[in-house]
Amino acid sequence: MNRLQDKVAIITGGARGIGKATAQIFTKEGAKVILWDMLDAGEETARELRDQGFSAEFMRLSVTDIPALEAATQKIMEQYGRIDILINNAGITRDRSLLKMSHEEWNQVIDVNLTGVFNCTKAVVPHMVENKYGRIVCTSSIVGITGNFGQTNYSATKAAIIGMVKTWAKELGKHNITANAVAPGFILTDMTDMIPEEVRNQTIAGIPMKRMGMPEDIANAYLFLASDEASYVNGHTLSVNGGVA
Repeated sequence: MNRLQDKVAIITGGARGIGKATAQIFTKEGAKVILWDMLDAGEETARELRDQGFSAEFMRLSVTDIPALEAATQKIMEQYGRIDILINNAGITRDRSLLKMSHEEWNQVIDVNLTGVFNCTKAVVPHMVENKYGRIVCTSSIVGITGNFGQTNYSATKAAIIGMVKTWAKELGKHNITANAVAPGFILTDMTDMIPEEVRNQTIAGIPMKRMGMPEDIANAYLFLASDEASYVNGHTLSVNGGVA
């Protein structure tokens, strides 16, 4: 359908999993995609997409490195002249119960999952404002709504993102920029592969659809919110979790 024809899209955490699935879907819909990630697999993902005739490139950087983000943003502007879409997808986990969680584990997750989202958006938004167009989509999580044992740090970041997109919707709407979030449920990724099988099976049993979601399920939600079909959706968090209350 070419819903993103010639749009310039940055996808953080785009090397694998949900980010990779998003890059695949976005390029098929006509977008020029730039992957921001620390994993070298990002270059392989970009190369695969280019081999299929799509526009994709990889920039190895951390969402915590403000000078690198600013330099990468400037390079994109020089090359493309605009940035239309920002998918704040990068994230990490350092799971541990409150009594066992270290300050370092807390700070690591806050730095990437929350401050990293702020850093990327702060770098990109001035150019969206200048262009009077933008789509910001951030990754929240079902645990940002429900909480989860052993995820004080992760749940806190994902709940905060819901508040941030509501705030950005109010601040940036007048510039024709929307800010929304997607709250995934239990999705089949490298991150969930680390969960013990017994725990995984118990979790699946509690999902009305009795299965895990796929990365493409989240990527398609990103696609909708990044497209002009969602031009009047602003400050919203879309839950994609198979019906978990």
